Amino acid sequence: MVFQIIGVVLLLAFYTCYFGKMLRQKKRGIQTDQMGKGKRGMVKGIELSVKFCTCFVVFAEVLALFLNVSGLPTWCRVAGVLLGIAGVVIFILSVVTMKDSWRAGVPEGEKTELVTAGIYSWSRNPAFLGFDLLYLGLLLMFFHWALFLVTVLAVLMLHLQIVNVEEDFLAQTFGGEYVNYRKKVCRYFGRKG
Repeated sequence: MVFQIIGVVLLLAFYTCYFGKMLRQKKRGIQTDQMGKGKRGMVKGIELSVKFCTCFVVFAEVLALFLNVSGLPTWCRVAGVLLGIAGVVIFILSVVTMKDSWRAGVPEGEKTELVTAGIYSWSRNPAFLGFDLLYLGLLLMFFHWALFLVTVLAVLMLHLQIVNVEEDFLAQTFGGEYVNYRKKVCRYFGRKG
């Protein structure tokens, strides 16, 4: 029961931040959800796949949470709690730090800023890192092979979004400024050199 309560709190905190930010931006005329909109080809396919996978993994997590499924020892579940908490904290920090430049998907045709301060000085993609850590944390808390497969698919799709969509967009939009930033800060976590 304790793990179920923690799981619910983690999901509520994460998605309250996510949807709360979207609503605040919408009130200010900012369209946050850019996933697949106005895009073609591979970029559209990846973004729509990410959107589907991230919705489906939440459904699978909630189902596993309410069934209280777990094929792992308690210490793994506790490690899952810690990863989940880290994921929520990192995600919230990333959204707060991005201010109005935060989007879900690449904002083609919109002017945003390249954010390199705060948590972005340690991770080029802390929002994605937050998603990954939350997903892995919930997987460890409520392990089931079906949840494992869905989680791996969601994490893989998020990675493809970074590598094949986000990084190309940032390099085209911000040029040398992004290239220099990429030389100093790791994709997920850490500083180079």
